[in-house]
Amino acid sequence: MDSIVFERNVPSRELIEASLADTVHASFWLDTAPPPAYPRLERDITADLLIVGGGYVGLWSAVRAKERNPEKSVVLIEMNRIGWAASGRNGGFCEASLTHGRENGLARWPDEFHELERLGKQNLDDIEQTVARYRMDVEFERTGTLSVATEPHQIEWVSSEPSPFTESEIRRQINSPTYLAGAWHKDDAAMVHPAKLVTELARVATELGVLIFEQTPAEKFRRGLRVVTPRATVTAKQIILATNAYPSLLKRNALMTVPVYDYVLTTEPLSAKQMKSIGWSGRQGVSDLANQFHYYRLTADNRILFGGYDAVYYFGGRVNPDYEDRRESFERLASHFFTTFPQLSDVRFTHRWSGPIDSSSRFCAFFGTARKNRVAYALGFTGLGVGASRFAADVMLDRLDGIDSERTRLTMVSTRPTPFPPEPLASVGINLVRRSMDRADHNLGKRNFFLRTLDAMGMGFDS
Repeated sequence: MDSIVFERNVPSRELIEASLADTVHASFWLDTAPPPAYPRLERDITADLLIVGGGYVGLWSAVRAKERNPEKSVVLIEMNRIGWAASGRNGGFCEASLTHGRENGLARWPDEFHELERLGKQNLDDIEQTVARYRMDVEFERTGTLSVATEPHQIEWVSSEPSPFTESEIRRQINSPTYLAGAWHKDDAAMVHPAKLVTELARVATELGVLIFEQTPAEKFRRGLRVVTPRATVTAKQIILATNAYPSLLKRNALMTVPVYDYVLTTEPLSAKQMKSIGWSGRQGVSDLANQFHYYRLTADNRILFGGYDAVYYFGGRVNPDYEDRRESFERLASHFFTTFPQLSDVRFTHRWSGPIDSSSRFCAFFGTARKNRVAYALGFTGLGVGASRFAADVMLDRLDGIDSERTRLTMVSTRPTPFPPEPLASVGINLVRRSMDRADHNLGKRNFFLRTLDAMGMGFDS
């Protein structure tokens, strides 16, 4: 089988080790701009709406609920700190896509894809307008993203895209010897600071009257929509479950997602000379086109965040902090970074981190209700939840309030994905998919019989 560029041009072991020597095991975003603390719930309380989970889905649900009905009392509880999980550890790509990309959307919902595309772009516009209206300091840059071909067989994939670039043209955008072609999706994504987005959503929510409580895990349901926490019980008329990769209070969702670990590095700030060597004046987000893909971007102070490629599922499907410091993945990312930017061989990494992604078999969020439509949930964002979380909030609020909207009429919203099998079949199947995707990347992108069968069944695994 053919080797890929990251295997053909491998930097020295000494360079990789030196680049990682002084890294801190922490999210760059949370380490440098931690959200403020909120109190623990210590007394029984009632609310019109209880939100379980203090990430983007929960926070957008709180803001949108109060914007729709300022008189509604809203309480949000978080088991740890707001934004401490995926919402504070992602790459900060706020995408318009609700379907994890065009190909996935067209394959699964061809008859309504154009509607999904329109609603996704409207959702991103609404996020931008919300940021401006509340003067949210989230480092919002609507730069779009570059899709880059790093292998000859990928060139054809981008040639028909909007704003395609030849090899020389893409290297004028960003100077990497790995680039063979590319395309710029100019208006389909914004870059944001993930932790600052958490902070500002929480600020806006509390200013609108939402009560936020941290260190308050939801332990179980009781009759009458009562949620028990360690020190108090919340009684609500409606509930939104926004628990992402963490266990849901609803048993029906136990096999609907699997936690997949994604790994990320961030460099020290680049000097003016280093920035000149790579160009990147457009400050776009970047992703390559392999099944095992990388994503990377610039921060406000010109660090490079570089993540992806490895998407690791651990036997048992549990969320475990021990999985977050995987040396092998960080060394692989560092190696691929210096292959991408050999002119930055003097750059060192400051932060390394990881976290679980709530992956669904259809690669994007699914929705549902329980308890006679008084409980709503959204799960399975599969790494593309920064923007889609706001759309999910509106879907759940529509359903709780019995609103027949263009969102709730979507087949994508009204259907659920195929569940993952229980262990040990889940681990066997997922690792077979990973190996098959790796083989495809080494075989001109050609998917084997196993992957084609899963495609036909509407099942998959992605980061």
